[in-house]
Amino acid sequence: MTTPSRRIRVLIVDDSALVRGLLTDMLRQDPQIEVVGTASDAHVARERIKTLNPDVLTLDVEMPKMDGLTFLRNLMRLRPMPVVMVSSLTERGADVTLDALAIGAVDYLPKPKTDVAATLGDYASELIEKIKTASIASVRALDPQRAAALAVRPSLSADAVLPRATGRPIRTTDRIIAIGASTGGTEAIKDVLVGLPPDMPGIVIAQHIPKAFSTPFARRMNDNCSLTVCEAEDGQQILAGHVYIAPGDRHLLVVRDGGHYACRLDDGEPVNRHKPSVDVLFRSVAGSAGPSAIGVILTGMGKDGARGLLEMREAGSITAAQDEATSVVWGMPGEAVHVGAAQHVLPLLDIPRQLVEFAAAIDITRGSRRA
Repeated sequence: MTTPSRRIRVLIVDDSALVRGLLTDMLRQDPQIEVVGTASDAHVARERIKTLNPDVLTLDVEMPKMDGLTFLRNLMRLRPMPVVMVSSLTERGADVTLDALAIGAVDYLPKPKTDVAATLGDYASELIEKIKTASIASVRALDPQRAAALAVRPSLSADAVLPRATGRPIRTTDRIIAIGASTGGTEAIKDVLVGLPPDMPGIVIAQHIPKAFSTPFARRMNDNCSLTVCEAEDGQQILAGHVYIAPGDRHLLVVRDGGHYACRLDDGEPVNRHKPSVDVLFRSVAGSAGPSAIGVILTGMGKDGARGLLEMREAGSITAAQDEATSVVWGMPGEAVHVGAAQHVLPLLDIPRQLVEFAAAIDITRGSRRA
């Protein structure tokens, strides 16, 4: 990530004085960040945005006078700027936060657990990283039509969960599509799935998301597209026309089950600091499906998924990355392009059409691509 030439100016908006103080103290640990002010509600925040001109906003979901979603909707319509949501990790909090990401928030964090002092150091590191990423994220004004519709650990590689396959995958008539994403990914995934017909090959997805969010996210995707979307279960057979989203606290792997593919959930160590990890999913697909697979890496912070996508390409899969212009953060797809993992670099809204073409280009009688 590029180091900013000046300090990142942050405004903290939260109705809890304790949380405002905690977030301020955490952000002040980093010399590249300046907390220019705090606000206890949306009305105070509105005035302080005008006078303090912050680069990034942290925004509470539940506030008095005006809730966080209403404030965010007005903000993204009138003065678009990077926003990191701070929400409770409940199912209701998950639904509200997914709404916030749809409106235009860059990322989200749970409320800091003030009763568990040992976790605050990890929380501070994650908060600082998300603020820095948000400061360089691509933020767009909220379209009125769309508005109406609307833990840092040692960075391990995929070897910690799954050894790389050494032989060639057994041929199969089934095809499979694997998608990975992080920051900005919930909306990017929706744009991809909404654009796909119901007769697509089975799709597996690893999105960096907390456990409390993955079930509501899968339910939301199921309600919005013609495919059948669910949160993946261990041993579940992967069927055409279905989408399987990794639970927020498990790695999702694809394994062979006779002549078909199945989901396997793994509770191993975080890989690239994430569980689920895109590298783990892509490595499993490379080993199980090889030339019968398509891999796509979407918007996201960091490098998770780039090496796995390269392994898929080396195994004969068709591979693609979202382009920089349409990514909220071009970290993961940018790294995939850098290491030569992506055969195709595509604007987000072109990806559904291309996936249909890629799937048609796979010879389903031989499990390999047509010449």
